[in-house]
Amino acid sequence: LSNVAFMLPVMKIADNYGRKKMYMAVLLLNALSAFMCAIATHIDWILIWRLIQGASAAMIFSTGVAIVTSIVPSSRRGSALGVVASCVYIGLTLAPAVGGYLTEYIDWRAVFYFQVPIVIGLVIFIHCTLKGEWRNPDKTGFDYTGTVLFGGFATCFVIGLSMLPDLLGLILTLLSLMLLITFIWHQSQSTAPLIRVQLFKENRVFSVSLATSFFMYGSNFALLFLLSLYLQYIKGYTPAFSGKILLLQAIMMAIVAPFAGKLSDRFQARVVASIGCVIALSGYIIMQQLDPTTDALVVSIALVLIGLGFGLFSTPNNNAIMSAIPASQVGVASASMNLGRTVGNLVGMSIVNLIIHFYLGNKLMSSQTSSELMASISMALTMSLVFVVCACILSIFRGRQTSY
Repeated sequence: LSNVAFMLPVMKIADNYGRKKMYMAVLLLNALSAFMCAIATHIDWILIWRLIQGASAAMIFSTGVAIVTSIVPSSRRGSALGVVASCVYIGLTLAPAVGGYLTEYIDWRAVFYFQVPIVIGLVIFIHCTLKGEWRNPDKTGFDYTGTVLFGGFATCFVIGLSMLPDLLGLILTLLSLMLLITFIWHQSQSTAPLIRVQLFKENRVFSVSLATSFFMYGSNFALLFLLSLYLQYIKGYTPAFSGKILLLQAIMMAIVAPFAGKLSDRFQARVVASIGCVIALSGYIIMQQLDPTTDALVVSIALVLIGLGFGLFSTPNNNAIMSAIPASQVGVASASMNLGRTVGNLVGMSIVNLIIHFYLGNKLMSSQTSSELMASISMALTMSLVFVVCACILSIFRGRQTSY
């Protein structure tokens, strides 16, 4: 929720006052919130500090990509974004395994403590080695009304979807759509908008690439969340062993992403990214066969295919987004790129919440509720398959990429 709500406003601030300065500040905020989660004595405090950590993550992802795009020539942008993606996926590769071991052999608090020294070390490293600052030459006004409208949309949308099918959930969901429409109208009228909505009409590659990202990541977040439950509650594997299986997808993405970035510098994004979408689709088709007797090898093969597909898709698609608009709007492009990914995750996760609520209600997840959990997983995997089919169609027909 906070990741989505703060994505556009903080990127606007970073464009005005300096992306490196913002990047370092929010890394420290991330470390602080992780530490406060670790020492929390009540779940409410964990939720509050996770909200803050989500806001800092919005700033980290958007600002980091904007800095890289600012310092790398357009002819090598794909390769640079490929390295960025590979670093992200290496982190995702290590995280499930490390998190599984920390939880199994120490406790859950160790997962939060573990982050703090790493992030502080990063801030020191950036301060000593990354020279210079990047911001827009002309400082623009800040759209407070747009920020409130977008934050209201994100809040009502997340809470509303989580409460469906209750009446209050329906009301909040409808209210979120009204707020989104109002936000779009306000942005079209504002002299200093958070995002110039005319971009979506003027640039087909930009808008369709964002939509493709939405569907791809909407399918993937739900998959990883549910597979974790499937492997532990239905198959009975330990958290550490489940983490090893889940990291197969991230390993493939980390290996393939740099090569995909180089390919996107030479070929049209729709070619490379669309091939990736189709390969990922084959993995999701295999996932449709999932049941309580499915062997771990079958799950592993499907995750390898999905990881290969995502590795081929993500960097070319990101390159298409970042290359589609002028350098003066690189911050907006970066925020939009991450917003497409995050909103996709948000929608996918919210639909999964709704599915689990339908099948499980308020029952605790355990071996006794494995049949309900399996029904939830099957329904959610079908949703993911539909999302990827939509992504394939959009990617193929996105149009020809032109770089600024």
